[in-house]
Amino acid sequence: MSDNASVAADEPPPTTEVARLNRFAINEDWAATVIGLVLLGLVLAGVITTGLVP
Repeated sequence: MSDNASVAADEPPPTTEVARLNRFAINEDWAATVIGLVLLGLVLAGVITTGLVP
């Protein structure tokens, strides 16, 4: 069992294309989605009044 742990610790970080695509990353698309949902929530909650929305 300790052999697997030592092998996993010695493995280099994934460098293949599939491994790169499977990792979690926040890019500009997700950031824009989150900011848009926050703004929508603020409008629906009444924090941002309709006078401020063009």
